[in-house]
Amino acid sequence: MLRFLLALVLVHLASTTSAQEPTVQFSSQILIIDQEALFQRSQFAQSLLGELEEESKALAAENREIEEQLIAEEKQLTEERESLEPEVFRQKAIAFDEKVVALRASQDEKTRQLLAKRETLQQSFYQAALPVLTEIIRERGALVVLDTRSVFLSSGQVDITNEAITRIDAAFVNASETPSVPE
Repeated sequence: MLRFLLALVLVHLASTTSAQEPTVQFSSQILIIDQEALFQRSQFAQSLLGELEEESKALAAENREIEEQLIAEEKQLTEERESLEPEVFRQKAIAFDEKVVALRASQDEKTRQLLAKRETLQQSFYQAALPVLTEIIRERGALVVLDTRSVFLSSGQVDITNEAITRIDAAFVNASETPSVPE
């Protein structure tokens, strides 16, 4: 019951404070940020992911093409079954299964490489964003920033996600060129 009352008080304080003074910056020693939203909604991050998206689309198209070829090959093998000696058919079926397993392993490896590349890009993004986030922390007088996924309840005033996205994009996105991760 005490938690419920505390939650109501926090919600009330957040709504009345933001309604009364929308331009006053709230000071808190604890801030929160939605890391996933920061990466997903930032133009800077999206520009970094552009090439990766193209590679991902190409891999998906390649997978569809391979699937079509395997379906046709399987259909042909099934049609040949009646005219082949059982041993010949068995050898062809084994060879086909081995081909499918090898192709699947190859395509799975390509997928793993794309995921690893995305993870590396995401880490590079956060590393590049660190000075911007540090500046926000200093300005707010905060001591710690938590990910929103580890916070049960908070006032919206301690969430710096939108401010961070705006500042990161302002720092790294140039309309005349594709942004890159600083060295």
